[in-house]
Amino acid sequence: MNQENQQTEKSRRSFLKKLGIIGAGGSLLGGAGELVQAETTEELMDVAKKPTKDKVEKVSILQSTDVHCQVHPHDELFWENGQAVFRKTGGYAHLATYIKQQRKQNPNTFFIDTGDMFQGSELSVKTTGKAIAPILNELTYDLYLPGNWEVIYYKKAMQTLLGSLHAPKVCANMYHDLGEDKKGELIFHPYHIWQVAGIKIGFLGYTDPLVPLRQSPNYSKGIIYTKPEENIAHYVDVLRNDEQCAFVIVLSHLGLSQQIALANSPECAGVDYILGGDTHERVRVPIECKYAKVVEPGAFGSFVGKLELSVLNGKVINSTYQLDEINSSKLKADKEVSALIAQNEKPFAEDIYTTIGYSTVPLYRYFVVENTIDTLVLDALKWQMKDIDIVLSNGFRFCPPRTTPDASGNIPITNGYLFDMLPVDSTVRIGKVSGQQISNWLEKELNNVFAKEASKRFGGWVIKFKGMKITFKAFEEMGKRVQSIEVAGKPLDLNKEYSICACERDGDPADMLCRMRNVKDAKNTEHTLHSVMKSYLKQNSPVSPVLPQSAIVLDAPQTLLTQVHGVSYEFR
Repeated sequence: MNQENQQTEKSRRSFLKKLGIIGAGGSLLGGAGELVQAETTEELMDVAKKPTKDKVEKVSILQSTDVHCQVHPHDELFWENGQAVFRKTGGYAHLATYIKQQRKQNPNTFFIDTGDMFQGSELSVKTTGKAIAPILNELTYDLYLPGNWEVIYYKKAMQTLLGSLHAPKVCANMYHDLGEDKKGELIFHPYHIWQVAGIKIGFLGYTDPLVPLRQSPNYSKGIIYTKPEENIAHYVDVLRNDEQCAFVIVLSHLGLSQQIALANSPECAGVDYILGGDTHERVRVPIECKYAKVVEPGAFGSFVGKLELSVLNGKVINSTYQLDEINSSKLKADKEVSALIAQNEKPFAEDIYTTIGYSTVPLYRYFVVENTIDTLVLDALKWQMKDIDIVLSNGFRFCPPRTTPDASGNIPITNGYLFDMLPVDSTVRIGKVSGQQISNWLEKELNNVFAKEASKRFGGWVIKFKGMKITFKAFEEMGKRVQSIEVAGKPLDLNKEYSICACERDGDPADMLCRMRNVKDAKNTEHTLHSVMKSYLKQNSPVSPVLPQSAIVLDAPQTLLTQVHGVSYEFR
């Protein structure tokens, strides 16, 4: 051992002695006070990880997901006693305080984020995510999983952003595309092992393989995604048998329906828990499936999922789970994180906080069928594109509510909130389709939301539209859901041609609008979503985007809050 290494070893041993865990002669005080001999600091640290014999130790695993760059506290919607209730939650500075409290209560704490970290706010867009990374690092996460929106700034930027995070990243189904559909190596490590309380806990990661369909295709160009079922059994075997993990957790950004389906598949045998994300569901009681339990902790930093394990003599003897609300009125903001957010936001603050209009009604995007945010977007598009028969908007999930009025008595809509609603300022695109195309497309879109087979569900909520009214049955068979369609107050004519408009998606075929193929005369306009929204608000504020009842569900509540059915679960 050279002089430098000897000095380092001496310092580390001195540190351990100060902790009171090293006895005389380089030994370590073990359980019941016995002296355990060790030759090196590494051996001493290994012994320190061993549990006290016959004593139960608690291990806490904390999970955030789908924060979508919501760095500040925000209004949040809760469904209580059959009605919407709003209160302030979230904010990374308040989340930081919660995490510090948890780590203080239990040093055996592990903090995870399972995706959609870099899309969803003006601060992120203006800096292509770079302003978010140091905030995440300040929160001392221990592990990350990329979500479906991590590709928002394309593959190279995704790798750079995730690479700038201090903690490891895992994902076992994202590969480098070598061309001609040939898979290269995995972009990230497939799994991570945490050694704590004398056991190993294995974390295996999977993100949504439908990203190339759900997002604009060019975002994920250069990446090949595979289904978890293709290799999950292999990696579970590695973790259980080769690595001797006592507990195996799958980190997932697949959506709750797909996570439940995976947990019921034989390939998932050997998995204890799936800590999920993507669909912003709030699972307060773990969903018991055939092979694993499934949870998902909401979105926007409003909640943290807390999985607590009891460990005795190298075995996990019990687990409990709860969903902790990050109530910003009860948790003080962490000073260091608050200062970092302010510093990163300062160059863009004037624009972020500029008010561009007002709403007289709460703005939200939580219900499966219709929401006031989407109504506002559609009202603006229809106002701008007056001669278009039907305007369309995707069934997005992201964007926290906004319900708090300012001194005017109305709810302010800022430039920053416009980015929260529509982070991608897409070009407005128009074209023509037949009534038959519209009918077929609606059936396909509804199946994406309500398919009985979970693997066939993807994307967000029901597609949104103005100029058309439909009635449908959510839980009917594919092809039989749509019960009626009207355009401009008249029944849809299958042979008639209708004009439509939607947003352009980067990489879609020239004849595609909103996942509808073979659109005639498809072309881009001079308008973007942001320019349309700003013009509309400038001339029509305050606006009142009340739900238009353009889509009526006949076999479920109009206030449906989740696509998930067939299990004991309620969104609230």
